[in-house]
Amino acid sequence: MKTLLGLTAALTLTVLAAAAYAQETRPWAMPGEEKVDPYTVAEANAGTGPITDPKVFEAFHGKDGLARIVATTLDMAYADARIGPIFKPFERPRIERTLNEHFCYVLGGGCAYSGRDMAAAHKDMGVKPGDMGALVEILQKAMDKEGVPFGMQNRFLAKLAPMKRDVVNK
Repeated sequence: MKTLLGLTAALTLTVLAAAAYAQETRPWAMPGEEKVDPYTVAEANAGTGPITDPKVFEAFHGKDGLARIVATTLDMAYADARIGPIFKPFERPRIERTLNEHFCYVLGGGCAYSGRDMAAAHKDMGVKPGDMGALVEILQKAMDKEGVPFGMQNRFLAKLAPMKRDVVNK
């Protein structure tokens, strides 16, 4: 009887571990998020490499500060008359998760980015240069609210700026 219980427990743990692994390797089908078409997960999808100076990530107050910046940015973006219509058709949980991952990766916070590449993620959204400018303005306000020094904001934005060519498609 003990052997059967032990075997059942081991089997249950194996199934749970396999399910967790499957979720980690299938970011297009995460719990609580709408499924998207499968894609290849790769560091190159982040569009840039990480900043290697740990002081930059520290200036953003680590993962907790970054989560606040992302949440504030999305609150403001969804409510913004200029760019809210671009965001509203898309479900927030996935955007929030992938933005947290992306920003953390770019800032050198040791996170992996599991999202699509920038061109694929923004395809057919109709993002114009002015929309990108509005989002950067909102992100700057969120970083200011978190108390991120201006110079550190600029280092981050400089890493993101080249992605504009992949995001803007109008």
